[in-house]
Amino acid sequence: MRALSLTVSMLFVVAASSVYSATVLIGGEVKAVAETLSDPTDLWVPVADLAGINGFELKPEGACLDAICVPVQQDRDSDIFVTRQGKAWFNVTELAQRVQQPYVTDSDADVWSFGAIPAQRDSFVRDAKAPDFTLPDWHGNQVSLSDFKGKKVMLLTWASW
Repeated sequence: MRALSLTVSMLFVVAASSVYSATVLIGGEVKAVAETLSDPTDLWVPVADLAGINGFELKPEGACLDAICVPVQQDRDSDIFVTRQGKAWFNVTELAQRVQQPYVTDSDADVWSFGAIPAQRDSFVRDAKAPDFTLPDWHGNQVSLSDFKGKKVMLLTWASW
């Protein structure tokens, strides 16, 4: 009987405190997420926080970012969308899997790190345009690739190892 009452007490504590916080690393930024559902394998955030985390917006047709749109049924619970505690929650890791975005997590520290979305990352190959960047030249002056717009450029990289 004591074991049963302990189990019931533990369930009550988990149910009462099922909202947590997390840290998301994405696109070179650190983003604090004030509320997440307790889940060691998935990152569930309030729908209102989705755009601030990864730029996706939940629209009637689904979760969309530029030309990428993932269908999401919002009239019932699923592996990507649920309603809990009177609030709509979105599964960021399920979205990442659907768009083949790599991610890793440290569940003990509640930290999630998301890589680039292949459909966005590969656009520069498809468009034959390199992303702009700035580096110091031989004399320490900052030079950007965009400084050479309209000119042919050969990029040479070298490493001592």
